Amino acid sequence: MPGLLFRDDPYRKSCTATVVAARPGDAAAAHGVVELDQALFYPLGGGQPGDSGVLRAADGKTWRVIDTRKGEAADQVLHLVAPEDGLPVAGAALEAAIDWERRHRHMRLHTALHLLGAVVGAPVTGGRIAEDKAHLDFDIEMEKLVKADIEARVNALVSAGHATRASWITDEELDARPELVRTMSVAPPRGAGRVRLLEIPGVDLQACGGTHVANTGEIGPLAVIRIRSEGKRNKRVTIAFAG
Repeated sequence: MPGLLFRDDPYRKSCTATVVAARPGDAAAAHGVVELDQALFYPLGGGQPGDSGVLRAADGKTWRVIDTRKGEAADQVLHLVAPEDGLPVAGAALEAAIDWERRHRHMRLHTALHLLGAVVGAPVTGGRIAEDKAHLDFDIEMEKLVKADIEARVNALVSAGHATRASWITDEELDARPELVRTMSVAPPRGAGRVRLLEIPGVDLQACGGTHVANTGEIGPLAVIRIRSEGKRNKRVTIAFAG
């Protein structure tokens, strides 16, 4: 089972890793698949995109990681490499380096969604992070979502510079505290016997396996760019970086 480096240090940009397995793509998925003993790349999940980047051998040969997905086993991470780059051999030592600017945008937006959820204070029915924007869906009456109010309150939490803090609880502890699962459509990562919590003291506390910034001030100014109905129980609030 690989070490999930992105969970303990989301700011780490590269690491040395050993190829555990590598296999070519098939008719359903053309990308080659590489598994490493160290998982620096965040795999698609929880509404957050998978990381991209490169794998690099000592002789300079590189393999472009186009996307990163979860495998069938707990904590298994699959690096999808460009098919034209070929595959590294099992046992090879490589440098794994993420596309840091892209990862950092995801970290800022993911943390911003925690602030958005705290401000709206309604059940979250779904959410997604894109390259330059993100949204949450809420089970709430449309008239309660006031753009100017939400934007002002979220930006106040950003400007306050709240530190974020990660901790762990057991699966059994999470089962006893269902209020820690805030998103109805997305379950936190389980299967290893423990679940990570993300806390913004005094603002938000919930189970979450994504990557986040260390301080809300790092997010930068935000704008509410759209509020619309996506169904009877889904009112979507979309945010983006302001300016």
